[in-house]
Amino acid sequence: MTRAVTVLATGPQALIQDLGRPGNAHLGVPPSGALDEPSLRLANRLAGNSEDAAGIESVLGGLRLRAEGSCTVAVTGPSVPVAVDGRDAGSHTPVHLRAGQVIELGSPRSGLRCYVAVSGGIEVAPQLGSRSTDVLSGIGPEPLRAGDVLPLGTPTGPPVGEDAVPPPSPADHLTIPVLLGPRDDWFTDPSAQFAKLTWAVSPESNRVGLRLLGDPVTRAPEFAGRELTSEGVVTGAVQVPANGKPVIFLNDHPTTGGYPVIGVVDPRGMPALAQARPGTKIRLRATG
Repeated sequence: MTRAVTVLATGPQALIQDLGRPGNAHLGVPPSGALDEPSLRLANRLAGNSEDAAGIESVLGGLRLRAEGSCTVAVTGPSVPVAVDGRDAGSHTPVHLRAGQVIELGSPRSGLRCYVAVSGGIEVAPQLGSRSTDVLSGIGPEPLRAGDVLPLGTPTGPPVGEDAVPPPSPADHLTIPVLLGPRDDWFTDPSAQFAKLTWAVSPESNRVGLRLLGDPVTRAPEFAGRELTSEGVVTGAVQVPANGKPVIFLNDHPTTGGYPVIGVVDPRGMPALAQARPGTKIRLRATG
């Protein structure tokens, strides 16, 4: 029996993601991988996979898949309607599909990205050790399209039910901890500026970076108008371009940048940023 799922609809965007390809910055390759890593890990556990198996990252729902053989599917992330052949099936729980059955994601009530794991994991060919789609460099699978047939691996374990897996409720106001540096000295009292400034997530944000709209961060007088030689940047780096409006680099970020990095987001804050819709209010809190 064929172990595969066929994509019938993708919604605004659907990408194959696993835990990424870290360790390739020297090649100019970002880490990529699921933006909300805890949600992908949970989906894989529920479906009986290892946590690093490849699944689907779905933006704002609308994903429809047809099972070409018996499989188990789990959907995680924010609360989202899930239906099998038009009947409610629920998220954050293992759902068994027979050959020919169709599972569909509605739109999440809040948040941005849901994760779909299928028993055995999606077994497209890996590149540089990962099956993740990197939207900046083009490494990895193309964004999913209707008609794509996704092969599945051999299941490695039984589905894992949980007594209670409450879906998270992404907030519309976030306060994100940021470790100052390495270029915080380019700015006038960055801790005080963070304390008084609130930004909104721009609609132009994507997996490369979260662009923030609002009042600019002010440079120190001695650094006004100065340029910076390109230097390495990491996931979570808060880069401040010439207009003073921060950009928070996400998983598909460039590996070098020519604007000063005022700080780096605590890794524990990244899943919340992954779920921040355009318009979400963001405050940064200096932690060092």
